[in-house]
Amino acid sequence: MKAGQRGGKREGAGRPQGAASRATKAHKATLSDLAREHTSVALKALVDIAKKGESESARVAAANALLDRAYGKAKQSHEHSGPGGAPISTVDLTNVSADDLDRLEALFGPLAGGPGDDDESDQSGEGEASS
Repeated sequence: MKAGQRGGKREGAGRPQGAASRATKAHKATLSDLAREHTSVALKALVDIAKKGESESARVAAANALLDRAYGKAKQSHEHSGPGGAPISTVDLTNVSADDLDRLEALFGPLAGGPGDDDESDQSGEGEASS
């Protein structure tokens, strides 16, 4: 490192690309095993906090943690729909004329979102030339 240079990107610094991380599966498994040895103590502490915690927020957090471990976290689902709960309407633009597409792009901007979108080498429709 040059004198007076601190921080920032330096040639050769960091883990080389493609090199395995030191946090291997074996290390992670060992950590999991160590944590599992304290499961009963941790559950007892959560139960104690849920029953006798000094603040309501601590009791609620402990109760939620216990329920999550017993039954799993609640799934969050999102349902998208059109007006009034109807299906979202779609339009097939595969057979639209070039003039109609030009008018749509004038109204809404480039449909695939990038310069050179109309490039003949782009058969994917994603705004990038295929390799």
